[in-house]
Amino acid sequence: MAQWTADRWSENGFQARLDEYVTYLNYPVSHSLALTYPNGSVFQATLQEAVLLEDETTSYPNRIPTFNGYSFTGNATAEYVYVGRGQVADFEALVSLNVPLQGKIALEKYGGPFRGLKVKNAALYGMIGCILFTDPGDDGNITEANGYAPYPEGPARNPSSVQRGSVQLLSIYPGDPTTPGYSSKQDSPRADKSPVVPSIPSLPISYAEAIPLLRALDGSGIPGSKVNRTHWVGALNVTYSTGPPPGAVLSMSNVMRDATASIWNAVGIINGMSQDEVLVIGNHRDAWIVGGAADPNSGSAIMVELSKAFGKLLATGWKPRRTIVLCSWDAEEYGLVGSTEWVEEYINWLSTSAIAYLNIDVGDSGKSPSLSSTPELGTIATSIMKKIIWPTMPNETLYDTWFAESDGEVGILGSGSDYTAFLHNGISSLDMGSDQGPDDPVYHYHSNYDSYHWMSTYGDPGFRYHAAMGQYLSLLAYHLSTDVIIPYDLPAYTTALRSYYDELLSTINGTSGTVDTSELSAAISKSAPTKSWRWGFTSAGGLPDREFYKHVVNAPGIDTGYAPTTFPGITEAVEAGNFHRAAEWVARTSLGIRKAADVLKT
Repeated sequence: MAQWTADRWSENGFQARLDEYVTYLNYPVSHSLALTYPNGSVFQATLQEAVLLEDETTSYPNRIPTFNGYSFTGNATAEYVYVGRGQVADFEALVSLNVPLQGKIALEKYGGPFRGLKVKNAALYGMIGCILFTDPGDDGNITEANGYAPYPEGPARNPSSVQRGSVQLLSIYPGDPTTPGYSSKQDSPRADKSPVVPSIPSLPISYAEAIPLLRALDGSGIPGSKVNRTHWVGALNVTYSTGPPPGAVLSMSNVMRDATASIWNAVGIINGMSQDEVLVIGNHRDAWIVGGAADPNSGSAIMVELSKAFGKLLATGWKPRRTIVLCSWDAEEYGLVGSTEWVEEYINWLSTSAIAYLNIDVGDSGKSPSLSSTPELGTIATSIMKKIIWPTMPNETLYDTWFAESDGEVGILGSGSDYTAFLHNGISSLDMGSDQGPDDPVYHYHSNYDSYHWMSTYGDPGFRYHAAMGQYLSLLAYHLSTDVIIPYDLPAYTTALRSYYDELLSTINGTSGTVDTSELSAAISKSAPTKSWRWGFTSAGGLPDREFYKHVVNAPGIDTGYAPTTFPGITEAVEAGNFHRAAEWVARTSLGIRKAADVLKT
């Protein structure tokens, strides 16, 4: 597929090539899960998704087993405890309720923090294994309980669907776990991977196979309704009690094969008139399953169509003012590996030439448009929305739908897709897509049912939303690559900083400590950004205990993995009660903002 992608771009006038990296990955060998009841009877989970006659990709002989990338090889046999979403606050609630955790297996539902942090948190509280499941309570209004038939007969979740995914600790650093801070080549030195991969085994399962485990907890420990934690109780017909159930034992096994394997990024280039200004546009190509119709192939298809549009412009003699680079990333699913290694290899060039990175991951999994960016790109991004007709209603624009659902707030970037390495090296970044809304057919994320049949039957019949997202990305890329003046909204960054500052004060005021933030306030007041202003936001040493994340304004939360934290060095120190460190990061963050503002003077 890497060469196929490069060939399509070449056909459309791009100079295309493949960039190879040699990275650490691991692959599933075997797995098992069994619940032994107090009476000696056994429930043996299949750990498989059902084969559907209507959906041919579900029966492919080379379909991918259910597993977690970068998961730990190991066995565990013990009592088990339901721990909600596996957030630190969930575990703290269990500790306060005297629910035993040490030496138990964790049963966790998806939602909230990134799955790798769920496994990490379980290990931190002394648990020896982790089972993850998707609860239909997180599926919006399209559920069997509301009268909808499950896929393939209807738009609700198929009960056997399983969410695969990586369990790398992305909030520490993404990319190849064995080459932190430098690109992975054949002869690259290899570091210890243990800081960013779990130390206990984990398995993803379907809600159909989670029900017997949850039901066995009924009447044991604390009922879910009394745990008093948000999102603890889901939509299944169980009490979501904590357990452990006396006499019931869970046995799990997860065996993985470590490998050092080649991955390939496809890269396509149109040289612009200004060689020192470059627009990078990317989407990843790898998937956890054979299909991947939404993730990532909706974005990949849009990238190919974008290349056709620019190819037709090239045929007229047009040339962009700025160089355009298309990237099809490999191994994104394991931990943003392809994009991180590429940025690490080309950072000297990118840091002086890249004017922006545009990311489209899941281009279309529903009718709800999403947009997150660094503040200076928000105005151009939303203004282009007004030029795109959105298929939901006649004469309604993409902007109309997005504004109605977002109240006009452009999201803040944290991590979770390929913009991460660009953002945290000071490059203006934007992430776009169209997601499942509460009344859309259920999108089977990282499941065999993310297939062409699902997409063409339920997700986007006629592919109208694909087309609209393609028009949007192409037009945005055209303006960023061609406008005489790069269309940054520079004052928007100062406005955003003030908003983040207010949030920081609220966080500090919610604690018993004090932090003098006057230096930060003064730095924000004098900020006045230029093109080079972005580089001031990167701290040479990175954030505490996670050096990859250099951006002093926003980063993925240490206990979320994806969701952003603003002024992370300060905020997370305050939340941890380390006010000395918070004061240190007030100074470092203020210095970054002052450095950025000083660029204007020169």
